[in-house]
Amino acid sequence: MAQIVQHNPATVRPPAGAYSMGVELSQHRRLLFVSGQVPETPDGAVPEGFEAQCEQAWRNVIEVLAAAGLGLEHLVKVTTFLTDRNQVVPNRTIRRTVLGEHQPALTVVIVETVDSKWLLEIEAIAAE
Repeated sequence: MAQIVQHNPATVRPPAGAYSMGVELSQHRRLLFVSGQVPETPDGAVPEGFEAQCEQAWRNVIEVLAAAGLGLEHLVKVTTFLTDRNQVVPNRTIRRTVLGEHQPALTVVIVETVDSKWLLEIEAIAAE
């Protein structure tokens, strides 16, 4: 498994949430790049409401990780694309629930998604 070292230097503003300013990998054998996961179920349904969509997008990330034999503990970078600033707090709450104590490097951006039904999209990088 990759050695993951978190870097949060005292010379920069500390992280505002449960994430690391920098994540260093050493001794990794594999890298997995997870394409943006949208909030659709396997049959193409889109859940109603932001929280349900956020949970579905995370389920999709978890499934891609599992298909590669990896888990959430292997995540080193997560980028979340939200469609509204009002989603920042619920997104943070759900992400913390999903990730627990694990703190990969994070980026959150406000965007317009390809399909207006999607309220967010999550992409990730994992290492072993």
